[in-house]
Amino acid sequence: MFRSLVLLLSLCTAATGQEPPEKVLQRAMAAHQAGDTATAIRDYRAYLRVRPDAIDARSNLGAALSSTGHFHEAVTEYQEALKRSPRNPRIWLNLSLAFYKSGQISKAAAELSGLHAAQPGNKQVVLLLADCWLRQGEDAQVIALLTPVEAQDELAIAYMLGTALIRNKQVDRGQVIIDRILRNGDSAEARLLLGTAKLTALDYIAAIADLEKAVELNPHLPDAYSYLGRAHMDSGDMTAARGDFEKELKQNPNDFESNLNLAVLLKENEDYDGARKLLDQALLVRPGELRAVYQVAAVELSLGKLEDARATLENIIRQAPQFVEAHVSLATVYYRLKRKPEGDRERALVQKLKASQEVKKGDGSKQ
Repeated sequence: MFRSLVLLLSLCTAATGQEPPEKVLQRAMAAHQAGDTATAIRDYRAYLRVRPDAIDARSNLGAALSSTGHFHEAVTEYQEALKRSPRNPRIWLNLSLAFYKSGQISKAAAELSGLHAAQPGNKQVVLLLADCWLRQGEDAQVIALLTPVEAQDELAIAYMLGTALIRNKQVDRGQVIIDRILRNGDSAEARLLLGTAKLTALDYIAAIADLEKAVELNPHLPDAYSYLGRAHMDSGDMTAARGDFEKELKQNPNDFESNLNLAVLLKENEDYDGARKLLDQALLVRPGELRAVYQVAAVELSLGKLEDARATLENIIRQAPQFVEAHVSLATVYYRLKRKPEGDRERALVQKLKASQEVKKGDGSKQ
């Protein structure tokens, strides 16, 4: 009876021209291993139409899509796989990487935080999570994450921890890490940390010297051109700054600071479309970051989109009432909209905030 059923099914398959699903899967896996991702993707999808709950096939499809740059589609497949195998560490990590590679750093950090809680000893997860937080400017979180593993004396840990400490104004402790790196000889990483420390101290000339040495030693070191661009920008050399930011983004399209600062330079040159594209990318990396949102409002104002600029600036001020530049721009918008009372109110608030800042500076200088 069973043999007759198998024979009947085989005859039906042959008659309809349909292949057995397992044969389709085998062909997909063979194509994937041979590097023929287009065929692999096609056959994985064909198999999953018949076997939608096949977790490994769906995860493999996610990997094939990710390898061809189709990260958003890969995310969908990994999420579907996780519905069927919740908290599967391999799939969970691949989902995090797909978010990371697509520039959705905040989503990658959220997934990696959960994965780290489930696997606190996984070094790859720790390093990826630290990198995500560093890219989002969450320096305190980086310090808390990496301090317990600082004794491992690994360059990647030392570099990220040192960067977070210096950006967090803990320069003395950061200097200890720089010295530790320098014991192994001069390096791009050490020069970058030294340059960052000097930039924090507003010593732009010395910072530029160290940062130029860093990119000379390793032109592909992440963040090196970004910091060099900021040093050039702060020293007033906008042409050099623009070149630095462009070099950083060529190898690291998700660098927040380079996207933001290059957008500012493009806006000043009236390249509003270019500026807006960079700001959209910056906000993909750090959703809601007010410095980037403010520049969006500045572009809207430059283009005469007064109502859009008004709504954006009012939203910023609701979140950050002390944001002086937002009040200044909002006053300009109100005056252009013929709303003089609101403009006068914003101008008065600006004067009050600036007076308060001067008092704080004076108190600080007496200490």
